Amino acid sequence: MPADRFDVAVVGGGLVGLASALALSESGRRVVLLEAEPRVAAHQSGRNSGVIHAGLYYRPGSLRARLCREGRDALYAFCEAEGVPHLRSGKIVVATSEQELPALEELARRAEANGLVPPERLDGRGVRALEPAVAAVAGLWVAETGLVDFAEVARALARRLERQGVSVLLGTRVQGVRVEAGGVTVRTTHGPVVAGHLVNCGGLHADRVARLAGVEPSIRIIPFRGEYWELAPAARELIRHPVYPVPNPAFPFLGVHLTPRIDGRVEAGPNAVLAWQRDGYSRGSFSARDAADILGFPGFWRLVARTWRVGLGEMMRSWSRTQFLHALQRLVPSLRAEHLLPGGTGIRAQAVDGSGNLVDDFVLQEGEHSLHVLNAPSPAATAALAIGREIAHRV
Repeated sequence: MPADRFDVAVVGGGLVGLASALALSESGRRVVLLEAEPRVAAHQSGRNSGVIHAGLYYRPGSLRARLCREGRDALYAFCEAEGVPHLRSGKIVVATSEQELPALEELARRAEANGLVPPERLDGRGVRALEPAVAAVAGLWVAETGLVDFAEVARALARRLERQGVSVLLGTRVQGVRVEAGGVTVRTTHGPVVAGHLVNCGGLHADRVARLAGVEPSIRIIPFRGEYWELAPAARELIRHPVYPVPNPAFPFLGVHLTPRIDGRVEAGPNAVLAWQRDGYSRGSFSARDAADILGFPGFWRLVARTWRVGLGEMMRSWSRTQFLHALQRLVPSLRAEHLLPGGTGIRAQAVDGSGNLVDDFVLQEGEHSLHVLNAPSPAATAALAIGREIAHRV
């Protein structure tokens, strides 16, 4: 473990942490990155649907809207420079009923307000021309959406950091933070790290790292498990582009969708169910500490009181392949049970405030000699390079 002093210690080897370390290094600072796992992108960054988001959904003027647009362009350029395979695939957002048309039109307005190329409005025939198996009354074609393996993006970022002389310390878990007059001393499983500033990109554990640094977060991380299915090889030809439903505007989740992967597979999902362990990816995963954090937080019970019906539906899709299939058949009626194969899972670090609201924007909170990324939901993977530049600017 290096014994000398760094300008900045970055906690977290996901995409946001890696991109923050890169931006800080490029601004002339001496940086060390601390990652608890033996590899980068072990959690959210390596367990998502691999979509480069265009910036369609987000409230105009929000950090998500601005940083998604900037990050998307920076990500395409980074992939070109580093030889990371990617595809500017475009995607379709579809309305499956007349009742969804106003929400679809609102998405089109948001896209234009957020600086996207105006999405092409499609009628049912236009949707079928692009996706013959999809049933819809209307849709939006979003040309700037793309596909990439974000775990490969993370590995490319780590390689660039090493070329720039950034110390990337894997298998190094943060155990404590002492704030001092001139900076911080981070106690880790491999010894102390001394730095002038701490940047916390701890993802699923960001609120806990903040408390170690003497900052009381304004939110609590509530983990939600997302479960995916894959289409069997014989059914992959049913989907040519990412196909998304019109999302429920009351929730920061995008709904069950169908997404081709850069390797040719097609994923279906995810749902969103409460997880009882922040880094537990199976249904039976349980942590007494994580469960106590959830159940002891008043905001969780206020969230449950408002959203239990939606939560029940997500749980039914989790336990029943038939229910999950029904959700997919709203988009592709010809899908059958034999077309679905078990896929992967991911955990979303969702910030919830004390009133029980699902926080829908990026949240950065400052402390003494520290900056904490307390909420970085989708499109954080797409926006990571822009988030990193924003963090470097604030530091």
